[in-house]
Amino acid sequence: MNHPSSDYAAATTAPVTLAGCTFTDLKFSNADQPHRIFLFRPDKPAPPEGWPVLYLTDGNACFATAVDALKVQASYPSGTNVTEGVIVAIGYPTEDPYDPLRRSWDLSPPPGRIYPPFYPNTPDVRTGGAERFLALIENELKPWIEGQTRIDRSRQSLFGHSFGGLFMLYALFKKPDAFNRWISASPAIYWEDASILEMEREFLEKNSVPFDAELHLSAGQYEGEILAPFHKGTAEEQKRQEHTKETRTIELAHDMALRLTELTSSSSTIAFEEYAGENHMSVLPVALNRAVQIAFRRPD
Repeated sequence: MNHPSSDYAAATTAPVTLAGCTFTDLKFSNADQPHRIFLFRPDKPAPPEGWPVLYLTDGNACFATAVDALKVQASYPSGTNVTEGVIVAIGYPTEDPYDPLRRSWDLSPPPGRIYPPFYPNTPDVRTGGAERFLALIENELKPWIEGQTRIDRSRQSLFGHSFGGLFMLYALFKKPDAFNRWISASPAIYWEDASILEMEREFLEKNSVPFDAELHLSAGQYEGEILAPFHKGTAEEQKRQEHTKETRTIELAHDMALRLTELTSSSSTIAFEEYAGENHMSVLPVALNRAVQIAFRRPD
């Protein structure tokens, strides 16, 4: 009689794969290096109008979480109000969740600056590439995706977190017709002297006619004046408190939502949501779940 331990020892292991998911490393003409494009699409023919689609920045960190959230909820649409669709995540050829150097360039608005390297013997950190990144998405990535599967252009959403949330705001202010639903989680509005606020002012001046879109801004409870309980009484407490006074993530996102509410059509929705018990990084899965619910909400 074999002991259970011997049976376990004989078992083989295999890599885990996500059904319906693929990735491709693509070198776009508007980029110096390849991007890794993660793609999920339902295993069935697209509806006549095409699939709704959710585009994600920081694809390596976000893709699997978003796919799982969609699969679970779309399997029970009458209970979740979530329907099936396509997820496109824009990342980098790495096994890590982030490529700090490249995302600093891609996701930050121009004009940008040059900062010291993240690590010794590595390149300087450059910011300001958001204009090129948005052009890449609009002129190269979207046509490529539409070559893979049928897309409903009236139901396209963009999600970003932190720097990605900042990029989402940049894209909204520069090309408001690029997407129909915009989801910005913990946006780094403060970044580089809060220059995104000037872009917002220019946007409001140019768009005297209400724009027809949906915008969801959010942040975690511990991204404002309230410090996470596990940081209280630590050596980092004062430093973290000072950092939150600089970033003011909750305050800046909330105030932006209030201003933009004044520039909406009757069919538009502007909202701010604060996630209880979450910090800047732990908020990501919660925000991705909300992005799925917004992007794939069943039509009325």
